[in-house]
Amino acid sequence: MVSYLRVSLSFIFSALLISPAVSQSCSSQTFSGDKSYPHCLALPNLKAFLHYSYDAANTTLAVVFSAPPSKPGGWIAWAINPKATGMAGSQALVASKDSKTGVASVTTLNIISYSSLVPGKLSFEVWDVKAEEEAAGTLRIFAKVKVPADLAANGKVNQVWQVGPGVSPNGRIQPHDFNTPNLNAVGSLDLSGATTGVFASGGGGAGNSRIHKRNIHGILNAVSWGILFPIGAMIARYMRIFESADPAWFYVHVSCQFSAYVIGVAGWATGLKLGSESKGIQFSSHRNIGIALFAIATLQMFAMLLRPRKDHKLRFFWNIYHHGGGHSILILGIINVFKGLSILNPEHTYKTAYIAVIATLGGITLLLEAVTWVIVLKRKSANSNNPPKP
Repeated sequence: MVSYLRVSLSFIFSALLISPAVSQSCSSQTFSGDKSYPHCLALPNLKAFLHYSYDAANTTLAVVFSAPPSKPGGWIAWAINPKATGMAGSQALVASKDSKTGVASVTTLNIISYSSLVPGKLSFEVWDVKAEEEAAGTLRIFAKVKVPADLAANGKVNQVWQVGPGVSPNGRIQPHDFNTPNLNAVGSLDLSGATTGVFASGGGGAGNSRIHKRNIHGILNAVSWGILFPIGAMIARYMRIFESADPAWFYVHVSCQFSAYVIGVAGWATGLKLGSESKGIQFSSHRNIGIALFAIATLQMFAMLLRPRKDHKLRFFWNIYHHGGGHSILILGIINVFKGLSILNPEHTYKTAYIAVIATLGGITLLLEAVTWVIVLKRKSANSNNPPKP
């Protein structure tokens, strides 16, 4: 029995070693018919490969792009961007498999912006286009491209590739992930094949810079709107009940909220910068809530300057304005932090950590709320038993 298990495990281990998913390389891939592609690049992201040949006499680029979709039933795309290095403005070939027939096909997309992913004619000629499915669900795109004269003269083109989870019933491709490999799936393709086997990255630095800014944006906003503002509100709500804490609670409250505001504005500005650098990528609800938070918080900062005396006739209306704005910031801030986490899609540890922080603050709030009501009721009882002398 032990010998049988050893043989079985050895067989499974050997099978894994020689499986296509593990052993895939430029040299291991073959094509049907008499097609020949002398150049091959093992692209550094998304487990993608590009086989190609280039005829300089008529500026024809023949390509075979292969990659596994991010999910079964998903799509893959390879594109040339004539003007820039990112996906916006690129001329893309997208392959997907029909869910009913199981037949793979190619669609052309002239990607004016990330929000405009509608099939359309490319800005250059393309022919002999088809798609195939390999083993283990990997898709291939075959095509011949007429390289524009200005790009052909340069000897290089900006290529972009991507994989996505699926295609909607109306034929629109579903958005891809925005993880590091997806953002770094850009580069320069040497038409001569001089860099065969070596990939010339054209966007890794920019992609890493965007990821760094996104992380900074997320941390700043989580700390400000999602943690410091709630703590500042708790200070105002529960410290003031203790007579010995007056007026210290007010200055601690103001300091906490002002610090949260400064950090939040820095995070908000980082978000604006990211938006300006990511044309066509829009997270509308996250963006709109962020703008609302900034506006309400700015009004709250003016509340420090406009705060009337306790006996002033306008104090009642100021309290409504200040408390209403504060509660709006608490609710919208926490909601937007979770929206940001879903966009950043970090490790589950970060989301769990933030949930733990909010749960802890919520538990402390319930405890302090109970203590506050006990103190208030005791004071009312003491005052009723000891009415003021006439």
